[in-house]
Amino acid sequence: MQHRSSSLEKFFAQGAKPVFPKLDQCSVMNVDLVDATAGEVIDTLLQPGRNRVYFYNAHCANLRATDADYAQALTRADLILPDGIGIELAARMRGDALTSNLNGTDLLPSLLASAAKQNKSVFLLGGRPGTAQRAATHLQSLIPGLHIAGTRDGYGGAEDAEAAISVINASKADILLVAMGVPMQELWLDRHGHKLDADLMMAVGGLFDFWAGNVKRAPLWLRQLKSEWVWRLAMEPRRLAQRYLLGNFAFMWRAARHAVRSSSQYAIHKRVLDIVLSLGALTALSPLLLLICAAIRLESPGAVIFSQKRIGRNGKPFTLYKFRSMHVDAGARRQELLATSDREGICFKARNDPRVTRVGRFLRRFSLDELPQIVNILSGKMSIVGPRPALPEEVAAYSRRAHRRLSVKPGLTGIWQVSGRADIDFDRMVDMDIAYARSRSILLDLILIAVTFQAVFKGRGAY
Repeated sequence: MQHRSSSLEKFFAQGAKPVFPKLDQCSVMNVDLVDATAGEVIDTLLQPGRNRVYFYNAHCANLRATDADYAQALTRADLILPDGIGIELAARMRGDALTSNLNGTDLLPSLLASAAKQNKSVFLLGGRPGTAQRAATHLQSLIPGLHIAGTRDGYGGAEDAEAAISVINASKADILLVAMGVPMQELWLDRHGHKLDADLMMAVGGLFDFWAGNVKRAPLWLRQLKSEWVWRLAMEPRRLAQRYLLGNFAFMWRAARHAVRSSSQYAIHKRVLDIVLSLGALTALSPLLLLICAAIRLESPGAVIFSQKRIGRNGKPFTLYKFRSMHVDAGARRQELLATSDREGICFKARNDPRVTRVGRFLRRFSLDELPQIVNILSGKMSIVGPRPALPEEVAAYSRRAHRRLSVKPGLTGIWQVSGRADIDFDRMVDMDIAYARSRSILLDLILIAVTFQAVFKGRGAY
């Protein structure tokens, strides 16, 4: 089932003028979230047009389930940005993968830096008295040239909404940041946004407290592990225990229940099969994996694992892992070898590729170079059975019909792999992949997995 939709198509379907025509969306627990890179989001948010933008994390999802007013406010937002590991996990439960974690703490400084280059001004509304002003001072020291049109606290300063609106409009701010906490900030913008003149209005939660120095951010290594919530809980255990401990469990239960209810029995069984078999293979093959790593390092310098950008389900890019079977300069030499391809069509494959190492030829002969993709399967980016993931340049040359092979999750093995691999031309490969997408079942997957072992030992088309 297709979960992604173009923002342009969505707005035209509603008979409205498209405001954000460039950003794709992904439905997560029945909420349409932006599915784009931070750079794409920033470029789009700074385009002309009056728009309300909210962030959405696990806590927001819990509130949406119990607060009808907040749920309605979300439906009227122009864009909702995914925030945090919880939302990412919820997407993966449905077999999707969001492009970026667009949390405000990381996104807003870059957005405001771009705004400063465009001579756009910003108004800060929210926080305790004095917090917005300290946040503004920090931002101006962080971003040279940023124009702060004004500040106002979120207590007495926001109590009289009409007075606050008058001050904000008088400032002629291009951007309004509202930091009153979820759901108060979204409800405030939902009720009063139509009276405000700012082009961009964003609900930013406790962001002013970070900028003002009231709350310290987690160390970079913990943020890179997507575990900043652990730091926040350690800093404010009494206030945040219910939100992060009980709340996270409640959210994961809701996400899992939604994934089960909205997924077909086949999708559920397939994911279970992927997890069980890949975990078992990773455990059983660990000695062999270590031996391969040693062999690669002994023959040639360079990293043992080769990572490459590939295109997955619904055209979504991801990083594919393989054992390195070529010399480290293989990518730079690819263009000069395109004319020597032994395979018809747009997919390059050379039987006597000079870039392949001796160890690499052995690994390719028995498909051992593909084993690190077990990690891709565990992460949900790939499945055990499915079409092989293509390179971006190959997908760019696809016909409309060939794009249909992207409708299912790519796999480690499949009909093409057990039928001759590189000896099969591109058009026949597309036919096989489309046929699999139409007729896939757990029984077919099990048959293809069984036949794969025979195909590996025969080695037909493995080079």
